[in-house]
Amino acid sequence: MKYEFITDMAAEGQRIDACIRRFLPEVPQRTVQQSFTRRDVKLDGKRVKPDVRVTHGQKVELFCMEQTTPLVDVVYEDDDVLLINKRAGVSVEPDEKGGVTLTELALKHVRQKNPDAYPPKACHRLDNQTCGLTLFAKNERAEAILTRAFKERSMDKRYICLVRGMMKPPAATCKAYLVKDAKAARVTIHDDMVKGARPIITEYETLEAGPISRLLVHLVTGRTHQIRAHMAALGHPLLGDDVYGDRAFNRQQKVQGRLCLCAARLTLETGGELPQLDGKTFSVKCPF
Repeated sequence: MKYEFITDMAAEGQRIDACIRRFLPEVPQRTVQQSFTRRDVKLDGKRVKPDVRVTHGQKVELFCMEQTTPLVDVVYEDDDVLLINKRAGVSVEPDEKGGVTLTELALKHVRQKNPDAYPPKACHRLDNQTCGLTLFAKNERAEAILTRAFKERSMDKRYICLVRGMMKPPAATCKAYLVKDAKAARVTIHDDMVKGARPIITEYETLEAGPISRLLVHLVTGRTHQIRAHMAALGHPLLGDDVYGDRAFNRQQKVQGRLCLCAARLTLETGGELPQLDGKTFSVKCPF
């Protein structure tokens, strides 16, 4: 099987193996590694190694053994919704990082069965480096119902993450205020209300305590980068977070660029509007 694509400006300077993961997320990483081992990856017609850097406008060709891996990891699907276990490194919607999005893959998935299918719409967002449960609506009515349910916080979202150090107390409900800086693509956390701030509530429970602790986090409010920024503000940054976290500690643990945050459990509630979903809890295995 052959895959090919042209690199964009967002890929400028990236290693070709990382670029392939961005543009071809449906191809398993092991398959990509095997293609490099067989020297079956070409850049502008020349065979290359995985550490070669790409520039804008280059043609990448990947030759691999026939594989039947699904476009997306479907956790649940019916006529109204599509619930996907998102892989880290795939953006839900287009962003400055470039590459194929989960929304595009969801569209390809539904149109394999029905070429005229309604384009699935994401009802909530996960960061590019966050993995786990992502819910899509498959029609306009479901989109309106689910978007409202998330906005009204009737959906229960639970995350698993690894953080530096031991939480004291081991479980707590934490309140603060978050200010978003869209230009800088990051947020700041404040103890008191400041101009432009929005209140946030983050609940956590320690599952395993140690130099690196495993937490179960309940996202009561769902703001941009809330878990990452709030835990860092509490003195316990997420492992692998080079934006809000401890880069030296991440390098020591050899997890640079691999955020240890997973949307592991989702309980749905639509107030009877989509009765087949009400009270259902879905979960995925955390990969770390």
